[in-house]
Amino acid sequence: MSVSQEKRRGAGESVAARTPRRRRWLEFKKPIPLPRIIALGILVWVIFFGLWEIVTSLGWASEILLPAPLKVTEALYHLFTEENFAYDVGVSIYRIVASFGLACAVAVPLGVMTGAFPTIEAFFNPLISAWRYLPAPSFIPLLLMWLGSGDQSKLALLFIGVLWFLTTLIMDHTKAVRGELIDTAVTLGGSRRQVLWTVVIPAVLPNIMVSMRQMMAVSWTYLVIAEIVAATDGIGAMMMRAKRFIHVDKIMAGIIVIGILGLFVDYLFRLAHRGLFAYLEDTER
Repeated sequence: MSVSQEKRRGAGESVAARTPRRRRWLEFKKPIPLPRIIALGILVWVIFFGLWEIVTSLGWASEILLPAPLKVTEALYHLFTEENFAYDVGVSIYRIVASFGLACAVAVPLGVMTGAFPTIEAFFNPLISAWRYLPAPSFIPLLLMWLGSGDQSKLALLFIGVLWFLTTLIMDHTKAVRGELIDTAVTLGGSRRQVLWTVVIPAVLPNIMVSMRQMMAVSWTYLVIAEIVAATDGIGAMMMRAKRFIHVDKIMAGIIVIGILGLFVDYLFRLAHRGLFAYLEDTER
């Protein structure tokens, strides 16, 4: 190869090295710009409601069983302005917050202790594992007989539906804390209480919040089940009243409200996680 050819080859390689690689739409675990995140999030809903509108406008589905998006919107407006639906929404939010708070008050310490100490795990895990596979709705007849048809039975159902899964998630996250951290703290003379409060809990706390966020979604899924049995108020009770008169638009309006509330609560959890554990995002960058 001549000297001129080598120079041309070296120049070509240097230009190729300076040319930035074209970024593809699909990259493994690469962050994307915020405008693209917002655009894609809006696009998926535009497609969803667009397909819904096409199906109803072309008559591919019965208007009684699948009302158009505009009719559902009108039903939602009617519920809030004329049927005191805001009260039902407030009752449902109270039931979710109260039951979930009670479940966290039990599951968090129980999950941390079972994950940190094998002796405690050996004692509690058979019970936790057995209850985890029992469907919470199967307890409805017993809860109605024990606690009546008031709020107590509904709160108990939501509590049972979250407790055992949340405990298991927290236990697994606690067991995943790096052993070197605990061994180092013990070597430095830390007591069990000191190691638990200064090493284990700070290490697992971000994942505890992630588990709570995941199980909050499960709590919302149990809400309608809790409110359709002998209930006079709440979103689920409104949907059951609408079912009697085949008001599918009101049923779908209730589903949309639950979805919006769930997204809002999920956003609050994300915001809290980002604010409390900002150092995690710094280390990931």
